Amino acid sequence: MYPTIQMLHSLTAYVVLVLLFVAVLNAIMGSVKKSDFSPRDFKLTLWALIATHIQVVLGLVLYFISPLGIKSFSSNGAQVMKDATLRLFAVEHISVMLIAAVILTVGYSKQKRTEESAVKFKRISIFYGLAFILVLSRIPWAQWLG
Repeated sequence: MYPTIQMLHSLTAYVVLVLLFVAVLNAIMGSVKKSDFSPRDFKLTLWALIATHIQVVLGLVLYFISPLGIKSFSSNGAQVMKDATLRLFAVEHISVMLIAAVILTVGYSKQKRTEESAVKFKRISIFYGLAFILVLSRIPWAQWLG
């Protein structure tokens, strides 16, 4: 079960990164071009949100079954905070990813309640952009690419 969820979590990460990048780029372009916020724009932000939430669920399951997640505290105690790799997986990755998901959700909710296209694009640019940067900052690049 652990290898399957880990693989799904890794594969879904690519989908999330692409959708967030495209959503942010689309929002910036919509702002610059002063476009109307279309159903296509709405669907793009929604799919980025859904993919991120699926990724969070997979990540939470993985956090509780992985030896690098919560189990690392019982195995290593306070040493987790002294080991950069363990700290990344057990503390930093999950914390920052949850914060990014919350920011994304708030951004989606705020744009949904707004009528003006310019404001919608601006909110998506800011909230989704910030979430995208946070996600990029805590991806375990060494393990992901290596």
